[in-house]
Amino acid sequence: MKLSSIRFVVVSAALVILGPGCAGLAFSGNKTPMGFLYADASTNEMVTQSPLSAKQGHACATSILGLVTTGDASVATAATAGSISKVASVDHDFTNILGVYSKYCVKVTGE
Repeated sequence: MKLSSIRFVVVSAALVILGPGCAGLAFSGNKTPMGFLYADASTNEMVTQSPLSAKQGHACATSILGLVTTGDASVATAATAGSISKVASVDHDFTNILGVYSKYCVKVTGE
């Protein structure tokens, strides 16, 4: 095997191993399940004593390559979006595609 072929394999392997996941790092502190190549997961964050309701509100933030992150994924924004004054539960959804694009959403239910 030529030296240039070996370099190509080593550099390609390094990019595959180290490159993905950068966008996912933008939301890594939110107890979300992380996928190396792809993630699409939902988890529960909190449940209160308020009764569950059909009313839901969503709020999202997105990240590109972990370099640019925009949006407001706060519980307050999600509650306002769903016209909710008494929060019953808070869940979150996380999507990560090859570390290039990542999205974190908060879903609030309540009255």
